[in-house]
Amino acid sequence: MASRETARPRPRVVIIGAGFAGLSAARELARHDVDIVLIDKQNHHLFQPLLYQVATAGLSPADIAQPIRSIVRKQPRTQVLLDSVEGIDKAARSIRLASGAMLDYDALLIATGARHSYFGAGWADRAPGIKTIDDAISVRRTILLALERAETSRQEHLAERVEYLTFVVVGGGPTGVEMAGAIAELTRAAAEAEFPHITRHCVRIILVQSEQRLLPSFPASLGGAAQRALEALGVQVRLGCRVTAIDDDGVIIGDQRIAAITVIWAAGVSASPAATWLDATADRAGRVIVGADLTVPGHPDIFVCGDTAAVIDASGKSVPGIAPAAKQMGRHAARTAVARLLGKQSPGAFRYQGFGNLATIGRKYAVVDFGWLRLSGLLAWLLWSAAHIYFLIGFRNRLIVCANWAWNYVTFDRGARLITGIDRRV
Repeated sequence: MASRETARPRPRVVIIGAGFAGLSAARELARHDVDIVLIDKQNHHLFQPLLYQVATAGLSPADIAQPIRSIVRKQPRTQVLLDSVEGIDKAARSIRLASGAMLDYDALLIATGARHSYFGAGWADRAPGIKTIDDAISVRRTILLALERAETSRQEHLAERVEYLTFVVVGGGPTGVEMAGAIAELTRAAAEAEFPHITRHCVRIILVQSEQRLLPSFPASLGGAAQRALEALGVQVRLGCRVTAIDDDGVIIGDQRIAAITVIWAAGVSASPAATWLDATADRAGRVIVGADLTVPGHPDIFVCGDTAAVIDASGKSVPGIAPAAKQMGRHAARTAVARLLGKQSPGAFRYQGFGNLATIGRKYAVVDFGWLRLSGLLAWLLWSAAHIYFLIGFRNRLIVCANWAWNYVTFDRGARLITGIDRRV
């Protein structure tokens, strides 16, 4: 497998990462006479935009994930490897894997996504973000255990009870806004229905945003609408504030300490170590700075896509780190690679086609920015729901998520309230 001495009947394209960009590239490549190797350290593709609903017991993990092998089972020239990358030899066109294997390539596409970026040492253990299913399950466990502990706390342990019922979300972008709204819905509905000693007035949810408004990538009017919707759900929105410390006792916002068991990070991300593997130039977030065709400068056989890439497209716009952009980059990189390997016409420079931004707040309110159309409220929520159902992979997942949302909407019931792997800290 590692040797380049044995001639191969077809060029080999290696894709690292089975996220939106990687799978879109694999599907495009499957239409051409090339061999595909798809590498990921997980055996499933994950629909990350809905991870916060797993973390707040609205959906189960299997509702938003699907095994990679089942996704590509109708692509006979696609090989799936459960492995991770330790290094890339650009000169030899080979990849060193954690399993010890060496894998050569004719074209390489890297789409390994992003991870959390923290502003303080040791914050990661105390303020988890949600990038994986394990992250979401851990956050769900912390939230549900906090409710259980608060329910059983005696009146003389009032300070402890307040700590359990205080939830802090750091970051006012789409992830933070959606998480804060979902926690509010969970604690308002489930708590009042099933926890006799907890009411919505006992619960304190704080959303901290360092900028002067929520949703900075949206128009100011929609950021204001999102803030009003969150405040109507009982969320305390703190703008222009910075978290200066996170420890076992809670957080410090500015110079004010807030005791809280549950702190959730949604304030920043950094790219995977792809820039280190490639010894390539990266931006401040660690994203590889690529050319107009999504290749690493000086290496026309290496493409970088999705959250791993810092891209200025043909129109001069910075490409956002969202799922539609990643899918478009994956397809474009695949077409360019095929053109160079098989002597076909190149698609030219990448141009991102933006469809708009969406964010939801609770069970029936969202904000939508299509540029030419800006909406908030129930209609925006219906559009948000339709878009997310559309982008889910697999008919089964679409059907289940749609049914779950309908059930939750009618009954306020969140059926995925399972506590597994008890966290001793809580």
